[in-house]
Amino acid sequence: MDREVIEQKIEALRRCVERVRQKTPATAAALANDPDAQDILTLNLTRSVQLCVDIGAHLISTQDKPAPDTMGQTFDVLAEMGVISPELAVRIKKAVGFRNIAVHNYEAIDWDVTHAIATRHLNDFAAFAAAIVAATGI
Repeated sequence: MDREVIEQKIEALRRCVERVRQKTPATAAALANDPDAQDILTLNLTRSVQLCVDIGAHLISTQDKPAPDTMGQTFDVLAEMGVISPELAVRIKKAVGFRNIAVHNYEAIDWDVTHAIATRHLNDFAAFAAAIVAATGI
């Protein structure tokens, strides 16, 4: 495991989450009417998911485990390894679903869902980072 890679990705994750916190409008309706906030939140949420996948893939690659077939499976494997809880794996896998819509079908983004992620689920990313730190001793 390359500690520096993990540390850099955790710091990038922290910055993305903080950017979402700073730029989230007070309501979903306000988000739906603010293209700049939409872009900032979407970009930083998708980056957050990707960083979690990258960190997970890096940790899995250091074990005698087959590479996951999907992004979501990354979190199942991390849960099997005891790195994150099964409950956190489920929550982060839902974020992968958001990421997939944002990347592949941007016009279908539900701004109510995006606002809910930004206001109620950002702590999932912090919990993921804390679990990685605890598991790796970083």
